[in-house]
Amino acid sequence: MTVVAGNRFERGIDRFVRWVILPVTGIVPVLVRTGLLFAGFAALWAGFFAALVLDPATLDRAWQAVAGLPLVAQAVVWLLFLPLTAGLWVWQTDWPLVVRLVLVVGIAGWNLLVFLPRRGATASATPTGAVAPATPDASEQGRSSVD
Repeated sequence: MTVVAGNRFERGIDRFVRWVILPVTGIVPVLVRTGLLFAGFAALWAGFFAALVLDPATLDRAWQAVAGLPLVAQAVVWLLFLPLTAGLWVWQTDWPLVVRLVLVVGIAGWNLLVFLPRRGATASATPTGAVAPATPDASEQGRSSVD
């Protein structure tokens, strides 16, 4: 019985990875490269700071709405909107106002900097965003690896 349940579990995980995780992770680089992710988070941060200035109680209600979600839904929201939910969490603390402002502005700036579309991105970039290693110069090309 446990073997059958284990096989079903493995098939379920395999289906989830193939049909959910892989397509989503394929979309994210496109959203970053086109600037859509940057524009979306810029709009969300603009709304955050507008609420902060015009009606700070809106941020309290947003935090309570996230906290009121079922645990799985909270995890999804935190995962998809990590910088914003971290900003909401920082704002809800009882830390001094200056500390909260510096942290929230820093999180927002870091978030937008990370999603800023890059010009001149080459095809030699690896999937993680690191640049591929340079080819050896002419003096090293003639050497064998067993020298």
